[in-house]
Amino acid sequence: MSDKRDANRLPHEKGFHISWDQIHRDSRALAWRLDGMGPDNGGWRAVVAITRGGMAPAMIAARELDIRTVDTISVKSYDHQDQSDAQVLKSPDAALMGDGTGILIIDDLVDSGKTLEVVRRMYPKAHFATVYAKPKGRPQVDTFITEVSQDTWIFFPWDMALQYVEPYRGRD
Repeated sequence: MSDKRDANRLPHEKGFHISWDQIHRDSRALAWRLDGMGPDNGGWRAVVAITRGGMAPAMIAARELDIRTVDTISVKSYDHQDQSDAQVLKSPDAALMGDGTGILIIDDLVDSGKTLEVVRRMYPKAHFATVYAKPKGRPQVDTFITEVSQDTWIFFPWDMALQYVEPYRGRD
C-alpha cells in the first residue's frame, strides 16, 4: 500500500515543512556553530543576508552573535519553483565588503549552489553559512546545520499558510 501512495505522491508532497519555531531554533544553532569562528579574534565584521530567504536566519544570527552591521545582497535564481541563472540585483556596501574577509554571508538554503557560487566569486574570503544544505550545493557552504536530500522541497514558514486538510481516507 505504501508503494501506491509513494507513486501517486505529488512533487510538493516530498517536502520538509519548517515552522517559525524550527527556523528560529536552527538559526540559533547556526549562530552557536559560527561563534568564535571569525578572523577578528573569533568575531565577525558584519552579516550579509542573501535575500529573501537568508534574512530571517541572518537577523537571528546577528542578534545571537551581537553583530550590529547587517546588509543584504539580492540574488535572483528562481522563478517560482524553477531555477534559472543567478543574477545579482543589489550588492552590499562595497567599502564594507572588500574581498569578504570577516564577513558572514547567510542564506536559508543552498540547493544547486548557483546563488552562492555567484556571491563567492564576488567575495572569495567571506564565510558562507546556510541553515539547510542539499548535496549539490554543499561544496559552496562553509557551515550549515541540516542536510536534506536533493529531491526534497523545503517549505519555509514565510511561504506557507495554515489551512484545513482532508483526512487521507476522506470524510466520515
